Amino acid sequence: MQAAMDITARYCHKEMEAYGSCVASNPSTWQQKCDELKMKVAHCTSSHPVIQKIRQDCSAEFVKFENCLRENQDKPATCSPHVARFLGCAETVDLSGMATNSVPQPS
Repeated sequence: MQAAMDITARYCHKEMEAYGSCVASNPSTWQQKCDELKMKVAHCTSSHPVIQKIRQDCSAEFVKFENCLRENQDKPATCSPHVARFLGCAETVDLSGMATNSVPQPS
């Protein structure tokens, strides 16, 4: 998971920061006001194979998290358990054989 977080931070830091700031600044209307920024994060992260693998393997947990956010737009902290389940799943994704950085992985 740390490798995926590093990749996300490396390639999508600007997008993630803008989206997070928007959500924090718009506690009751973030779903509408931050949608464009959310799409920019999704587009950025969808282009990296490690992140694609995590999203594929943990799609059920991610969908539950997104649904929770939609249902609790005025109190996103309610969805913390969903985040924890998604991150727990992401920790179990087998990334062996995938290039997670610029250093060649040993065989």
